[in-house]
Amino acid sequence: MNSDSLREYFDTNRKLWNGLVSINKKSKMYDLDGFKKGKSSLNFIELEELGDVAEKSLLHLQCHFGMDTLSWAKLGAKVTGIDFSEEAIQLARSLSKDLDIPGRFIQSNIYDSRDVLSEKFDIVYTSYGVLCWLPDLMEWGRIISHFLKDNGIFYIVEFHPIRSMFDDEGKMKESYFHSDKPIRYEGTGTYADPSAPFHHVTYEWIHTLADIVNSLVEAELKIQFLHEFPFSMYDDCPWLEQRDDGLWYHKNREIKAPMMFSIRATKER
Repeated sequence: MNSDSLREYFDTNRKLWNGLVSINKKSKMYDLDGFKKGKSSLNFIELEELGDVAEKSLLHLQCHFGMDTLSWAKLGAKVTGIDFSEEAIQLARSLSKDLDIPGRFIQSNIYDSRDVLSEKFDIVYTSYGVLCWLPDLMEWGRIISHFLKDNGIFYIVEFHPIRSMFDDEGKMKESYFHSDKPIRYEGTGTYADPSAPFHHVTYEWIHTLADIVNSLVEAELKIQFLHEFPFSMYDDCPWLEQRDDGLWYHKNREIKAPMMFSIRATKER
């Protein structure tokens, strides 16, 4: 894939995320008002699996407008968030200042992050809807390893790649396997507000679970666990339904497929 094509894909996707900031900050899904009143945006999975972050330095890759980043800060982490959206980083900095929650936010494409940040961190963290925007997971793994201190922890909780195979009706459509050429999507509405009068074009890449694991192995990270979950934390697809436990599952109860996964790994030296 040539650099001009990649630049076009990144520019289109950054335009999307700049536009999403004004929608997401008003959405019920993000509940920014609740966050401002003290509510954490973190879910039980990442809280349980990552554990105590007090006094630890934490780098949040693809942090959007920083609610999760600042939620970790409220638990005692010394946080830095990186995102390629100028609008998202501007809002994150505003939230940090207005709520008096310490946090540093840097606007950068993740692939350029080593040019704008030189420190090492106890924890590198990323979550929920991040990998489909990345064409090169091997480089992603190297970036994670670069920013981790010796014996540092990498943690990801993310939507399972199998989910990308489903169309809007919940039927299998896309291939499971990665292609260098991204899938082009065009439509209206957003995952946080399907009724929003927002027209968008996106370019997204599919990565298998093997792609994800192998990118970390190639970066010489030691995987402590890989977990798969049959539910989603969010009502972000039209084919999901909420059940009695408050979580979201495929409406077709005959389909028993993983909806999310998590990985915790360490950089051992």
